[in-house]
Order: sequence, then C-alpha cells, then structure tokens
Amino acid sequence: MTEAGALKETGACGWHGTVAEFLSAGQGDLLDALRMRHLKVMGMPPDGSQMEAWRGERAILQAALREIVVRAPRAKEWPIIFEYELPRERGRRPDVVILTGSQVIVLEFKETASLLLAHVDQVAAYARDLRHYHAASHDKLVDPVLVLTRCPGERLGPDSRRDMGEVAVVNPQGLLAVIAALERRSPDEPIDAEGWLNADYSPLPSLVSAARSIFEHEPLPQIKKAQSAGIPDTIATLVAAANQARARQQLHLAMITGVPGSGKTLVGLQFVYENHFGDTGSQRSAVFLSGNGPLVEVLQYALRSRVFVQDVHGFLKQYGGESSRTPEEHIWVYDEAQRAWDAKRVLEFRGHDRSEPEDFLHIGSRKGSWALMVGLIGEGQEIHLGEEAGLKQWNDAIAKMYDSWTVHCPRKIADIFESADRLSISESLDLDMSLRTHLAEDVQGWVQDLLDGRLDASAAHAEAMEKQGFRLYLTRDLQRATRYVRERYRSEQDKRYGLLGSSKGRLNPFGIPTDYQSTKRLRVGPWYYDDPSTAKSCCQLDSAATEFQCQGLELDLPIVGWGADLHWNGRSWQSLPQRRSRAHDPQKLRLNSYRVLLTRGRDGLVLYVPDGGEAFDEDFAALETAGGRGL
Repeated sequence: MTEAGALKETGACGWHGTVAEFLSAGQGDLLDALRMRHLKVMGMPPDGSQMEAWRGERAILQAALREIVVRAPRAKEWPIIFEYELPRERGRRPDVVILTGSQVIVLEFKETASLLLAHVDQVAAYARDLRHYHAASHDKLVDPVLVLTRCPGERLGPDSRRDMGEVAVVNPQGLLAVIAALERRSPDEPIDAEGWLNADYSPLPSLVSAARSIFEHEPLPQIKKAQSAGIPDTIATLVAAANQARARQQLHLAMITGVPGSGKTLVGLQFVYENHFGDTGSQRSAVFLSGNGPLVEVLQYALRSRVFVQDVHGFLKQYGGESSRTPEEHIWVYDEAQRAWDAKRVLEFRGHDRSEPEDFLHIGSRKGSWALMVGLIGEGQEIHLGEEAGLKQWNDAIAKMYDSWTVHCPRKIADIFESADRLSISESLDLDMSLRTHLAEDVQGWVQDLLDGRLDASAAHAEAMEKQGFRLYLTRDLQRATRYVRERYRSEQDKRYGLLGSSKGRLNPFGIPTDYQSTKRLRVGPWYYDDPSTAKSCCQLDSAATEFQCQGLELDLPIVGWGADLHWNGRSWQSLPQRRSRAHDPQKLRLNSYRVLLTRGRDGLVLYVPDGGEAFDEDFAALETAGGRGL
C-alpha cells in the first residue's frame, strides 16, 4: 500500500483521505482498504458484485472530481470518506461522504437504471440522521445525493438530474454539475476529517435496544432531543419522590403523563434499573410492571431476565386481593397505568372486587414502612375491556384508604386527585414531545386530526412530517408495500419492519393475518427482536401483529392494514357494530386501536387499504385527502 493509502486507515470507515489523495491513489489502495474493512465488520470478504460496485464508484467519482478541482482548486483539500459506518447502527453505511467547507455531501450509488422511492428515502434518512445525531454535522448543510449508475440522462430531465424533495437524483454525467452547484456554497476551509469521523453520534435507540443497554450497564446515548424533552428532569423528580418517601416513611404515588413515543417506558425502565438493587445489593428495591403482555414478553426475551420486568397480572395474583404476602420491592413502576383493571374485571378474572389501583395501594399500606407507586400514563390508548375507567380509578382508590397518600403529578391531571392528602405538582412529569419519530412531532397531531375527522388539518401535518423525514405512504398494493420496505432496509441488520392490523379489521383475505388463531401463534419476542433473516422475524412479512401486540412497542417502518372495522362515512370515522360487545364505548376503543397502530413507526408508515369494495374506496380517498402519498 502507498504512503498516501496508509493515511486512510481508520476504525470508523473503509477509506478516507483528501480529494487530491483519492485522485492520486491507485485503485488497489482503495479496494484493498475497503475489502479489509468489509472482512472485519461483516466477518466475510465482499463478493464480486460488491468489488465491482466499488470500482464503478471510484471511476465515476474520479471523473467528476478531476473536473471539480480544475474549476475550484480548493476542492483538492476536501476530505472524502468511503463506507462511513454510522455508530451503533449495524449495516448502515453511506457509500461516500464528501466534506466541504460548510457542508456534508452524502452520496449513495445504486447500480440500476430505475428510480426507486426506497433508494431516495434511504439516502434522505442518512442525511436526516447525520443532521440530528452527529455532533460535527449539527451546524452544517447536509445534502443527500442518489447516483443511479446505469440511468440514461433523459429519464432524469435537464442536466441529468431530478430533485425528489431534498434528494438530488443524478446519473454519472449529472454528478459533476450537482457537486459543482453545492461547492459554490462552501467557504475556503474544509471540515476536519479526523474530527468529523471521531465526533459523537447519538442515534435514538429503540425501546428494546435502550432496555438492553440499561440492563447491560451500558450508558445510553446522550440524545439531544431526550435532553430537551426533559427526560433527565423526570427521572430526577422520581428520585426525589423516592428519597422523600424513604426518609419520611411515607406512601407516595407519582403519575407521569405523555404522548405516544414520548419516552415514558424508557423513563420507567431507567428509573427501575437505577433503583433495582438496594444499597447492599442483596435486596431488590424496584420492579417494572406492565399489563401489556407483548411488551413484557419482548423485554424479557431481549434482556434474558424475568425479574427486572414482570407481568402486572402475575404480580397482583401473588400479592393482591386477600393475600397477606408483600413484595420485597418498595418501588413499583406500572406502565400504562390508565389501563388498570376496574373492580368488575378483577372480580371476573381474580375472584375479588378490588380494582387494580386499590390492590396496589393496599399492598403499599401492608409494607408498614414506605412505598412509591409510579404510574406511566399513556394518552388515548385504552383498547381493552375493563380499562375504560382510566385515571379516576386511582383517585377513587386513594379515597378508600386509611393511610395518607402523597400524589405527584403534572398540573393537567391534578384536579383528578382531590382525595390525595398531599399534592405535589411538577410539570417535569408531563412528557409532551415524541421521541419515536425523529423530530416529527406532527405525527401525533396527524393521527389526532385524522381520527377526529379533520382531514385538511391532517394534510397540513403530513406535509410537515415529510419535511422532517417521516414518510407517510398510501397504497392498495400490498406487494408494492413489501417490496418498498425490503429494499429500503436491505442489509441494515438493526432495522425492523412488519405487518400491523386491527384485530377487528377482517384483513386475512387481503394478506394480513390478524384473525385470532394467527395472532395467537405469533411469538412477539422473536418477532420484534430476532435478526431479520430468521424465520420468526417480523421482517419475513408473513405474520402480523394487532393493536394488542404492538402497543408500547415500535417498528422502524410498519405496513398498517386499514380494516373493515373503521369506515369513513363522509364526515367522520365510524366503527362497525359489534354483536355481543360488552364495551362501554366501542367507538372509542376502535379509534384508540387505530391510534395505537398509526403511532408505531420510527422512520415512517405505509398505509395499505385493500382493494375490496366501495367502503374501502371511500376510506382510501379520505386517507389520501389526509396526506397519504402514493407509493
């Protein structure tokens, strides 16, 4: 390897150097470095097609950059980076990054003549994530460019270029012009390559990934958005409440409210972990509880532990009702506490008539010392029978207690807790910013306006979501949808996509098996967690999860089937009448089921409306008016 080539070895990418070094280095230097990096990262040498792709990229870039340095000699000092690996994101590697004076140019090469939305969205996502999560790129212009190596110029329009949102799509002949245009915005001093390569990159982890990191004693990324959303303040408020309860030997109840995806569950897991063991390490002090069976199953599967996270129903069977037993923990975090069972539901399944909130407060009283009960409150997601009483049950339970309870909560729900002996109001207990959707706060607004029937308002949110990098597609062709997600995440090992649908949607004839028997066979642990190539992974797209199996969990890009159970009647969404339904408000449960289904995506959402009759036609038209883009 040449002396210039030796300078290019780094743990963060396959090859890097200045444009001048790239132009003077031999083809062997580049290919040897990329081959060795591939072997190290993937555990196998690259195949012939990958080597040929790298040769093609080199030839295309050398032709364009030789001309650029003639026009602008300062370009010789630009750093150029091949196969930069996004930290903590296995398999995500932009093909080439060029650093000019004020911008980061992200190039993705595809050996095809066809323009696919999946490829456009892939390079746009690289740019989005560098912009949001890469410390050395926050204050830079980040420009995504898709290079179709076999595309005739006439297919792309003037100058062999087509703009798809922020993505410039070019063929090899159009690459020169697009780099030259971007170059004119750059000052003289190029970005320092070593500083850029070694800068912190803190992507938003999925809930399961975050839980695994917490449990394995790994620090979570210092997510800028999580900081601004106030998550550290929320945890600090809970720690203070626990310390107060312990020091004063009191009983405390803390309620954390939050929109879907705001990090409530992550807060609960982190708080429990930090208090999981007592000072001596011999006694557990805290436990995370959930009535969401799939969430418990996935977390236990991922963490390989049944102690840290437990099923709330099993916990209350052991310690609730007339039991005299008390748990060793003093801190209980109950996820989705607004879904706690009412007394009627408990009587039906456990044989006594105390609601779950009453059970928990009785257990706290039996401790004879102190306790902190933390309720994580999701908004608008009651989807099971017996959950519809909501937050009021907790105040009713306090009113029946002989012991005094101190309540900590945000102001917006303070009026509910009129029976509390002491009330501590803290706005840090209200998480009103979504973390799940990459800065796309409008996703929550879009779903709310959609389900409320305000389609024009939904369309305005959809436009903002598109600009923020959240993709919202609409199709009547399930095969088109599956081809898109597979191509979008090809070779990205940590990405997850899958089929979702309403349990009442009657979607089996249309390729989404959401009937009782099909979903009963689904093992949600492997479905959400296992490698995409394995038979039970959601990425196989041969099984589906319903609202009951995806609440509290997430996919990078779900395909959501719109079922026959929620129909647009021209003015509003109307649920189908359900025979023998015991629900207090079946319409509310249906709307909340779709609220859950529509808020599971991290990168975007594909809505699939079957081609199955006039009702579906009207639903499709409504969703199109609400901002769904054709796929």
